[in-house]
Amino acid sequence: MNPLTRFAVRARQALRGEGPLARGAALVGVAAPLARGAALVGVVAPFALALALSPPARAEGGAPGATALDVRGFRVVKRDSGPVNYYRVVEDPTLPFLRAEYRPPLATTVLGFQLPEAERARARHLKWSWRAVTLPKNGNECAKGAEDAAATVYATWKRGLRWYTLKYQWSASGTKGAVCGRKRNPFLAQETVILESGGPLNTWRHESIDLEAEFRKHFEGGDPNAEVPPFVGVGILTDGDQTASESAADYAGFSISP
Repeated sequence: MNPLTRFAVRARQALRGEGPLARGAALVGVAAPLARGAALVGVVAPFALALALSPPARAEGGAPGATALDVRGFRVVKRDSGPVNYYRVVEDPTLPFLRAEYRPPLATTVLGFQLPEAERARARHLKWSWRAVTLPKNGNECAKGAEDAAATVYATWKRGLRWYTLKYQWSASGTKGAVCGRKRNPFLAQETVILESGGPLNTWRHESIDLEAEFRKHFEGGDPNAEVPPFVGVGILTDGDQTASESAADYAGFSISP
């Protein structure tokens, strides 16, 4: 069962006061309205919901003006993950990194890092490094039935009850620069952006995202004066369940800065 279907089932359970969604949401006093909203509009992003219900990870000082997001602080997003955690920290002396090695038929697993409250308003730029190790066979988030990627980085904001998520991907065969997977409802706005595609494998690529510019481009029609809500967290995903193929990647060097 894919994550969205799994969440829809849990939302219906929550309407009846049953299941993990109702229990978890009840902890923060939002079970009833969240369940009703999910039923009305389909589903709320599981990764975004899990950020709301999980404690913030610890960020550390990095380069001047930047805050490093320690790869050891990423945690399994249980509500959007299977029982097997196929990620591990590699303590490389020059650059510790997270290695993801997906093998079918595992259920997919997502890791997340929720920013502490004090860091959210100042986050204007996001940087990270990644390298594809194994590409899922013909994986392409923008092609129906082939929605797998060697690496995905989620960037997430929140305004009121609505979550905004951009999924940056290293695709096996998608067109670099393509945007797809547009979702809009009262609780969620989401799009997928293919940042890298194909090889070379085992080669680090370094990404730098202007968070405010990206939010305005994808969610505010490019309005340069649109207000940008707080940036709340980062997630990663390596998967190959749709193409039933192996997929692997490394992630490192996450940081935010003003």
